[in-house]
Amino acid sequence: MKLKFLGSTSEKGDCPTLYETEDGDIVVQGDRLTDPEALAQLRDVKESEAFVVVPRELLTRFAPKE
Repeated sequence: MKLKFLGSTSEKGDCPTLYETEDGDIVVQGDRLTDPEALAQLRDVKESEAFVVVPRELLTRFAPKE
C-alpha cells in the first residue's frame, strides 16, 4: 500500500500527521489514547482497532474536503 502525505501540524517532523491511501482512505498518525475513562466510552471496539488523539487543527487544515 502506498501512502500520500497530506499534512502535519508538527514542526518537528513527527506526529500528528495525515496520509491518504491509494484507495482514498485516510491514515491518522498520533499519540495513542491511553486514558482509561475515555477508552471505556468508546463503542463497538474491535480487537484490531487502535485509537489516537490528534489536534482538531490537523483535520481542519489537511483532511480532504470532498
